[in-house]
Amino acid sequence: MAIEIKVPPLGESLVDAVVGQWLKSEGEEISRGETILELETDKVNLDVTAEDDGILGSIQKQEGDTVTVGEVLGLIEVGGSGASRSAEAEAPSESAPAETPAETPAPAESPAAAAAAAPAATEEAPKPATSEDSVGRAAPAVRRMAEEHAIDLSQVKGTGAGGRITRDDLVAYLATRGGQAPAAAPQPAPGQQPAPEAAAPAPSGETRPDEERVRLSRRRQTIAARLVEAQRTAAMLTTFNEIDMSAVMELRKRRKDAFKEQYGVNLGFMSFFTKAVIGALKAFPELNSELQGNELILKRHYDIGIAVGVEEGLVVPVVRDADRKSFAEIEQTILDLATKARENKLAISDLQGGTFTITNGGVFGSLLSTPILNTPQVGILGMHAIQQRPVAIDGEVVIRPMMYVALSYDHRIVDGQQAVQFLVKVKKLIEDPESLLLEG
Repeated sequence: MAIEIKVPPLGESLVDAVVGQWLKSEGEEISRGETILELETDKVNLDVTAEDDGILGSIQKQEGDTVTVGEVLGLIEVGGSGASRSAEAEAPSESAPAETPAETPAPAESPAAAAAAAPAATEEAPKPATSEDSVGRAAPAVRRMAEEHAIDLSQVKGTGAGGRITRDDLVAYLATRGGQAPAAAPQPAPGQQPAPEAAAPAPSGETRPDEERVRLSRRRQTIAARLVEAQRTAAMLTTFNEIDMSAVMELRKRRKDAFKEQYGVNLGFMSFFTKAVIGALKAFPELNSELQGNELILKRHYDIGIAVGVEEGLVVPVVRDADRKSFAEIEQTILDLATKARENKLAISDLQGGTFTITNGGVFGSLLSTPILNTPQVGILGMHAIQQRPVAIDGEVVIRPMMYVALSYDHRIVDGQQAVQFLVKVKKLIEDPESLLLEG
């Protein structure tokens, strides 16, 4: 009996997905609840698990294929292990009488016929020496890559789980094989000068041996499409300011140990900026809105998106009702969401419904940047690295820890005056952190 492996429900607003990596190969045993493959969606990756014990009988959708909910990805054969089924296939049927050599004598073959058959066998084209064991240790996408580069998988050492051969193993093998001597070139005729060797350009659409073609993940494709769409549809503009971080840094220095002991989480900068943004959004509600046709939806709730950079691409999980949360609750929520993002455990609901976004390029060393809107939101605040810089205060030059901040906004909805005043409001609240208790 065969069980169909189907695309599970993907979540609200998601209608299709892209087949990612198959973690099992055809003919490999599978246990109930074991992850078989990964599906890539616009927002998160989903694991597809086995519904029963059995063997992966066939793979019907390959890596990179686009699939919809309910579509069949492959088949699981249940009812016995591969070894037992092979034994059943090889064993003679009880109902059929076993044939004896006397009943089915083999026709005698003349020496001349045997001699004629021998050369024919040697003339067959040799097949790649890829052992079945090696093939079983490589995913279909890896096997296709091996075929494209004429790689014998039995010569490749697998570094994956259980000795599985990965894409990186093939790349490393290609790099070592690059030092081998090329096939002998035709020799020039006597007295003829050999033609100078030149690297032929790769044909259009093909890659050179020292290049690698990597498929963009579904998330990266979505990020690219949304960023281009944001720049195409919104009248995006950015305004800048700088903030003296002295007061916040001094407060954190005094309170961080007691804060950590009481709440079990570090007191970071993000809770201060989240509270400051909420105070500014209350003063300038157009920045906490969404444009739908000819109507502006002003939102009275404050679901703040916090951009998190992970290996698969940028994600923006949302801190729900951030205006109702304490500093400790905001820090804990951000920590939990960032951990889930890095472990690829975010749910669709974690990413939906943000009203405004904060992105902190300063953790990577960015000094100044112009963040792109996270549509359909109309505002995004960019934080940057803190630098000791000379500033003039009361007619004197002093050294202070300064941070550049940037506000990108949709100029169709927000005027320049509002944007500048919004950023000034954030600046004042951060430079006087006690006021956050009242306005944040």
